[in-house]
Amino acid sequence: MMADFEKSQLVIIDIQEKLAAAMPKEVINKLVKRCELLVTTASEFGVPFICSEQYPKGLGPTLSSMQSFLSDAKFVEKVVFNCVDEPVFERCLVKSRPQIFIMGMEAHICVLQTALSLLDKGKDVFIVEDAIVSRNILNKQNAINRLRQAGCIITTTESVVFEWIKSADNEVFKKVAGLIKDID
Repeated sequence: MMADFEKSQLVIIDIQEKLAAAMPKEVINKLVKRCELLVTTASEFGVPFICSEQYPKGLGPTLSSMQSFLSDAKFVEKVVFNCVDEPVFERCLVKSRPQIFIMGMEAHICVLQTALSLLDKGKDVFIVEDAIVSRNILNKQNAINRLRQAGCIITTTESVVFEWIKSADNEVFKKVAGLIKDID
């Protein structure tokens, strides 16, 4: 199944100050750049996006380095690990957009539980593998294996962006080309 921007929505899970501090700085820097590319491209196509924050009083807000490109996000605070168990999150989902692209942290906790619940609700769940992280690489690998076995589509940032854009003639391609070069 290919990504279709008219059917898509993004979910950015818990990329917060104190969680990010537990990750290698280089990993977080790459994660932020990939999120920026996906969100910027999504914005160009009118793809809605939700940004969850796990207990922000304790874990801090979404990274300040992301605030500039998340101005149109619907922010959802939660204390549950599974975003779907938060009623505000459920209300923010656009029912007419079945393709849900997930990025964020941690892969084996909030990303995993949210993705599995969205699958149970009949959504087409895409895991942006190079835009999810866990403190431990084995936890991330295990989560990806479980998600693949459960029926999620495992993809990458560039795959999503190029599937949405479809052609080098597309004006959006010209607008995000610099960001594409900057994600590795």
